[in-house]
Amino acid sequence: MSLFSTLRALSAVALVAAAIAPTPALAADPQKGIEQALAAAQADKKGVTLYVQGQQIGGGVLRIEPGQWVEMRSQQYGKIIVRLDRIDGLAQP
Repeated sequence: MSLFSTLRALSAVALVAAAIAPTPALAADPQKGIEQALAAAQADKKGVTLYVQGQQIGGGVLRIEPGQWVEMRSQQYGKIIVRLDRIDGLAQP
C-alpha cells in the first residue's frame, strides 16, 4: 500500500469516527438543553449566537447561573447578561 493510499484510508477513518462520535445529549426540557449547550461552549471556549425575541446576540460564554442567566462577552458590547428563560434558540459553530 502506498503512502498516499494509507493517508487517504486514515482520513476516511477519521471522518467516520468524527461523524459517529458521541455528542452530549440535550435534555427533554428546552431550557436545560440550552444550559447544556452553553456549558459545552464555555468548556470548549467557543462563541455562540443566542436568539432572543427576534434579535441575535453573539459572544463568548463567561459564566452561567443555572436556571437564571448567562454572562457573555462580545467585542461590540463588552459584558452581556441574558436571562435563560428569554432565549429562543442557540447556534454554535
